[in-house]
Amino acid sequence: MPPRARILLLLLAPLVLGGCMKVGPDFRKPEASAPPAWMEAERKTATADLPVADDWWKLLSDPALDELTTMARARNIPLHIAGVRILQARAQLGVSVGRLFPQTQQAQGGYSFTEASQRAPTSPQPPNDSGVQLGFWQNNAGFSAAWELDFWGKYRRAVESAEATLAASVADYDNALASLTADVASTYVLLRVSEEQLRIARENVVLQTEALDIADVRFRLGATSERDVMQAKTLLESTLATIPVLEKNIQKGRHALSALLGMPPSDLAAVLNKTSSIPRAPDQVGVGIPAELLRRRPDIRAAEFRAAAQCASIGVAKADLFPSFSLTGNVGWLSSNMGVFSLAELLAPQSFTAGFGPSFTWNLFNYGRIVNNVRLQDAKFQEALLLYSNAVITALKEAEDGLSEFQQSRVKAGRLALAAEAAKRGAELAFLQYREGKTDFTTVIVAQQDQLTQQNAWAQARGEIVLGLTGLYRALGGGWQERPEPAVPKDIQDEMKRRTWWGSLLGESPAKQDDPAKAGPGRYVPDF
Repeated sequence: MPPRARILLLLLAPLVLGGCMKVGPDFRKPEASAPPAWMEAERKTATADLPVADDWWKLLSDPALDELTTMARARNIPLHIAGVRILQARAQLGVSVGRLFPQTQQAQGGYSFTEASQRAPTSPQPPNDSGVQLGFWQNNAGFSAAWELDFWGKYRRAVESAEATLAASVADYDNALASLTADVASTYVLLRVSEEQLRIARENVVLQTEALDIADVRFRLGATSERDVMQAKTLLESTLATIPVLEKNIQKGRHALSALLGMPPSDLAAVLNKTSSIPRAPDQVGVGIPAELLRRRPDIRAAEFRAAAQCASIGVAKADLFPSFSLTGNVGWLSSNMGVFSLAELLAPQSFTAGFGPSFTWNLFNYGRIVNNVRLQDAKFQEALLLYSNAVITALKEAEDGLSEFQQSRVKAGRLALAAEAAKRGAELAFLQYREGKTDFTTVIVAQQDQLTQQNAWAQARGEIVLGLTGLYRALGGGWQERPEPAVPKDIQDEMKRRTWWGSLLGESPAKQDDPAKAGPGRYVPDF
């Protein structure tokens, strides 16, 4: 075999072998077991026979909540931050892919003057009759490249890590979207509960004012003592004192909704006035089966993707244990003259210069740095696996808690509804008996206090039903399936485009970036 052919084969061997060799472990999805059925699902209010509703807030049939949710999904700033982080991960993936190709590619040129020392060992000694020029101008132009071959899969592992990180950023976006939907619903329900309690307080103020007037008349007529008047006034002032607190809670609720909508504090009257009552949850909801939770919960998927990214980082670290092979080369033109720059002289065939050759480096004496870095990455991977397992257990626990909260709150609300009705009737009877002189005013005070307490508790319980539903669907992973398009609003995209050329990255949606059809050899495809 000719010598040049042998050299060529020697140079190509690392490239060919590098196409199929990758050090480090290949990621496998962690095993996670889920019970066959929910412990709290065998009731009339929750059934595994029905699927989990993706747009669960629409089950409440509340136009104001529907509009607030739509506005928040389009304008919420933390959600936009999560969308921008997807762009960061996409750009980082592009950086990792770029390292698969020649890492250094430079065009270079120069025009310089050199004056050699007459006392240098290589300089001609005087008298200089050799005609050697000690001073000269030099022109050069050319191109050089250096390519560290991916012999051990270092750069391909880095691409795997970047792909999994991108998938994790999308899952984080989905998790932010699900949390935002639940936060809007929870804040809205608490606002409606405060409004209902304010209405109850004002109704009781009317009744207690009437009782005070009657007590005052009876006292002036000598039928009762002044104690009845003071008791009636105490109850009335105490109830009036709750009104500013409730109004404060209402204003804070509106401010919280405004923040979720990505806007300064506003009263949101145009939206909130469309309804005025606490939303009513459906009599029965679908909860699916526990195994579905592992695919629905974005935080579980994010934990899986981060484990995959860290697994690939082990391979990146292990590659440093072995020698790296590189190809370097340069082509260009070089000429020297007495000071007059000549492009024709520079580009003449005689000025052409080139160089090409392989090289390798092996960091043999690193005092344990590389080995300990591999250990570090492996420990981080184990941590990621444990975080995944903990995320699964936490999700199952939260789902069971949500089921219990939703179902028990319905039972509680049913009892409190009866208690509130009985307290109202008791207050009416006590008031009638007092007007007729059949009982003292203490009975009226106790009855009216009990009425206010039970009515407030019933309003609170009605809100807890919807809050329980919200927590249940947050735990079941509902609310992210219909992503806003685009993830980063157009005005933010336009601002970014004015600063930087983004190509097609800004136009892609989170749902498209993990299309399995785009997967290449060895690529870790997220399991949606």
